[in-house]
Amino acid sequence: MRFAKLICSLLLVFGTLTLPAQSQAQVAVGVSVRIGPPLLPVYEQPLCPSEGYIWTPGYWAYSDDGYFWVPGTWVLPPEEGLLWTPGYWAWQDDAYIWYSGYWGPVVGFYGGINYGFGYSGVGFYGGYWRDHRYFYNRNVNNVNINIVHNTYNTTVVQNTTFNRVSFNGGSGGTNARPTSVEINASRQHRVAMTSEQVQHQHTAASNRNLFASVNHGRPDIAATSRPSELSNRGAAPTLRNENANRPPDNRRDNRVDTNRPENRPPANARPNDNRPPNADRANPALMEKQQREHEKMRQQQDSDRQRMQQKQAEEQQKLDRRNADVQRKQDLQQRHQQQSQQLQQKHDQEAQKLQQRQDKEAQRQQSKPPKPEHPPHNQQ
Repeated sequence: MRFAKLICSLLLVFGTLTLPAQSQAQVAVGVSVRIGPPLLPVYEQPLCPSEGYIWTPGYWAYSDDGYFWVPGTWVLPPEEGLLWTPGYWAWQDDAYIWYSGYWGPVVGFYGGINYGFGYSGVGFYGGYWRDHRYFYNRNVNNVNINIVHNTYNTTVVQNTTFNRVSFNGGSGGTNARPTSVEINASRQHRVAMTSEQVQHQHTAASNRNLFASVNHGRPDIAATSRPSELSNRGAAPTLRNENANRPPDNRRDNRVDTNRPENRPPANARPNDNRPPNADRANPALMEKQQREHEKMRQQQDSDRQRMQQKQAEEQQKLDRRNADVQRKQDLQQRHQQQSQQLQQKHDQEAQKLQQRQDKEAQRQQSKPPKPEHPPHNQQ
């Protein structure tokens, strides 16, 4: 039984990706699917072929025959100074809708999907443009420093609330919402997928081994050095014993610092997975108390996030009123992304400390001898 319904034909699906994107939000192309896409596969990034190429992460696309994997690949941007905002699936109106990616001066909203390699779910930490040249963060990019000379090293702290989920909203999806910076990014000059990217997706659609019904979510070719080179020896397979997308291990000619981004947690990881075995027998009063503590922390963190976003929005508006150039806008976005990342790291640490304290509290509770439900009556 087919669970998907096509609003438009497949030709419209692919054709829409090539149209200029002028609206204030990402374009939802004409396909509606009733079942969600598989988890993101785990793979290593192929070597960057040359300076100027920008990494575009792989994604699950859809056709009449179901979901198929479009391998991540290195792409030349259509214009100097543009960055790639990946597309994403979103649960909307009782179906999964695809929002196509686009090129723009800043990276916008992509559903909170952690695609890896600098696309951590919010913003982009893989590189930036300066003085007509693109600079690569070697901690998340696989570059040969003998070929690519515009490099730097910045550690990317992974948000532990993200996992390999590949869609936004619905049951099991990310709950991310666009920030003021990301909304503003969608209103700036945007360019749709290049012809190379469109052909790359067409080539993937013609390869039966890339369909989820065949590979069960583990495509043989997860990434390529250049678009459409699916049989090239530089293509990267899906890894089966890892839990994070990352650059390959250091090579002699591609040596980087050892502070690479931390691996993402397993898809089913939850903050309380490390609770003591007897936690299920904790008394209701303790559980209610701990729930109140979590709710209080969540409210405080939401308040922190709102204050930061409001301040960032004011800074963005001030810059817009001054008609700042693209470079200053990119600098501001990088600063805002760093602030968001630091705040999330702070919140993750707070959540971890609270959970550790509550685990100890539960362990102390379990070590106490249980009280009898009914006190014994005195025998006469």
